[in-house]
Amino acid sequence: MMIKSFLRGLLLSALLPVAASAQGFVNAKYAGEFLGFGVGGRSAALGGAGIGYANDVTAGYFNPAALSWIGYTQFALLHESRFSGQINYEYAGGALPLTSNQTIGITAIRLGLDGIKDSRNALIDRNGNGKLDEDDRIDEAKITLGGAADWAVYGSYSRKIDSTLAVGGSVKFLYKSVLEHSAWGVGFDVSASYRPLPGLSLGATLSDATKSLLIWDTGNQEFIVPALHLGAAYKYRIGDKHSLMPVVDGAFRFEGRHESTELNLGFTSLDVQAGLEYSYKDLIFLRGGYTDLKQITAGAGVKLPKLNIDYAFTKENADLEGFGATHRISLMLTLEESKFARPEAPAPVE
Repeated sequence: MMIKSFLRGLLLSALLPVAASAQGFVNAKYAGEFLGFGVGGRSAALGGAGIGYANDVTAGYFNPAALSWIGYTQFALLHESRFSGQINYEYAGGALPLTSNQTIGITAIRLGLDGIKDSRNALIDRNGNGKLDEDDRIDEAKITLGGAADWAVYGSYSRKIDSTLAVGGSVKFLYKSVLEHSAWGVGFDVSASYRPLPGLSLGATLSDATKSLLIWDTGNQEFIVPALHLGAAYKYRIGDKHSLMPVVDGAFRFEGRHESTELNLGFTSLDVQAGLEYSYKDLIFLRGGYTDLKQITAGAGVKLPKLNIDYAFTKENADLEGFGATHRISLMLTLEESKFARPEAPAPVE
């Protein structure tokens, strides 16, 4: 009953801001799109899914409640180049078990596009009309180079309720820059992670739960609308050495994406990400998936002593041909020593 009540609360919290928008508030569609690139090579190879099964430091991004399932302090790094190196995406994260039932984490992501040519002050305007006419030209010497970048830093907290249920949340600070202009913002995520049966894990995250606000130096304000993310995964053991784990995520967004989404439900839209992971002795992994952008993904991973190395490949769909494939490599360090282990619960007083 507790998990059902929590999920109902998440859905209600998502619908309240949508109702407010109908009374005259304006929301910026796609303002938070940079927050949806995911983290970790494992997730990227599984079609971008991660809400249901994340049980390591990357949970600080996907589902902060699931930080409760880590046993040791962890750190992770990621680099990815997209569109033939035009766009770079980086991630760094850390997670620290504080007590037997409390965990904190930090996540930082950056999406950057450098080398933008700015020719606004390079026009030689012979007739002074402010337009590039046939007799006008661009003075190459006056073209300057700039960039655009999106930053987000999450501070996460998780609390384990019992052996099957954990809840958590994140506060995130946002920064965006485009050439000489910039914006600052703040938002909140809330989540739950539930393990009702061995091998089965469920998750729910309400991102931008109270609407995330971005304030530009131009005076403009943008709101990132809440989105409800639900995920599930089931790890099926095949003997002592092999296992298969199908995963699926569903994202319900409330910003009127209509025809650009997989399923338009009127007041909301639904996009699905799915994948399948095979593991051998929980040391070697092969993965495949399908994203909400109709992209095929694949990848592999290896677990070494204290270090996980994951690789993912994403094939662009037909609409993005010519931009090249995307390759992602991530590293995760687990400090598997007693001094970095989760503290045990105190013995009950008799």
